[in-house]
Amino acid sequence: MRSVAWKDVVPLGPKGPIGVVVDPATWRAAPYLLLSLVFGLGWGAVLGVAVPFSLMLVAVWVGVPLVLATMWLWRGAAMLERRVLGAALGVRIRDPYRERPDHGVVQYVAWLVKDPATWKDLGYLLLLLPLGAVEFVASAVLWGSTLALLTAPFGVEWEVRLELWGGLLTFDDQVDAAFGAMLGLVMLPASGYAVRGMAFLHGTLAKALLGGSEEERLRASRARGIDAAEAERRRIERDLHDGAQQRLLSVAVDLGRAQAKLDSDPEEVRALIAQAHAGTKAAIKELRDLARGIYPAILTDRGLDAALSGLAARAPIRVDVSVDLAERPPAAVESIAYFIVAEALTNMAKHAAATEASVTVSRDGRRVLVDVWDDGIGGASVTPGGGLAGLADRAATIDGVLVLHSPVGGPTLVRAELPCEW
Repeated sequence: MRSVAWKDVVPLGPKGPIGVVVDPATWRAAPYLLLSLVFGLGWGAVLGVAVPFSLMLVAVWVGVPLVLATMWLWRGAAMLERRVLGAALGVRIRDPYRERPDHGVVQYVAWLVKDPATWKDLGYLLLLLPLGAVEFVASAVLWGSTLALLTAPFGVEWEVRLELWGGLLTFDDQVDAAFGAMLGLVMLPASGYAVRGMAFLHGTLAKALLGGSEEERLRASRARGIDAAEAERRRIERDLHDGAQQRLLSVAVDLGRAQAKLDSDPEEVRALIAQAHAGTKAAIKELRDLARGIYPAILTDRGLDAALSGLAARAPIRVDVSVDLAERPPAAVESIAYFIVAEALTNMAKHAAATEASVTVSRDGRRVLVDVWDDGIGGASVTPGGGLAGLADRAATIDGVLVLHSPVGGPTLVRAELPCEW
């Protein structure tokens, strides 16, 4: 089985002038930068009318639902923009909105108005007009000049006049036109770099306004971590109550009955003791399985390599395991890495229809990177309450992140980035 790395699934950025020209990311960003002015004009016109009009009608109460509808409009526009940015610029921004209240009109309105993301969305949409104007002018000049230079040798009269950097270039014959084409070949990667630079700046601004702040992200991740820990505690309590506790109670009843019949019915006593013995062994097995679910003994004794190899051995297909760590990370990191791999392999066995897989654990500075790859059908997604969402919540308990790359048709790569103090 070949070794699979993150870069095999998620391409790295372009390298060199040729790389920036042939990189599809450049040509996905270029049309967006040309059309961002259209988006800015459209949303600017809609919000420029809707916001003042609804605010003027607030005095007669008719404007209240209109204000709420307008707020929902720009939040919907921001949600759409996040998806467009992901497709065009490769900037993945999650919706940063606070959790919606379950009931109550007043609580709902307060949630909508007090959420900082609501007003950041409005700020981004209003900035899109001047930002789009700058991006459109820069893109039009760059690509127009490049196209004119590249097509200079094909001109009918071999005369092309371009105003570049305050000067005037004139191509009066084929030699000059060929020189212009060579200049166009130089400008082509330069325009590509300019596009990638503008895309980076636009994406950075979008992350700042359309995404949550680092403090909010950490607060949300810790909240998810607390919820995950509470859910785990309830699961352990339920398993103890419904499993081992009931078996031990049954053992106590059998032993009590055996004690009462010790002199009168030795044969029944023997049967009751045998039944209690079987119940005790079953309870021990359930407790062992429960302890393994909390923190497997092999992980404590022998570390991640042995523990993950054990998981791979129980998988229905061949799973290659590679653990490249100079020293053992803290117990919390080891535990989270183990359960992420366990859940990812379980999901793979249930849904992926894979024929091969690999698990790679490596160190990157102050992070432990955990990659679980399979060649299955793909199409996995992080949905609230789902297994992958649970993994993200588990990683969030130590401010880690989970990244999923699973296009339809495969392959699937689950990457966990876990901060670690060595």
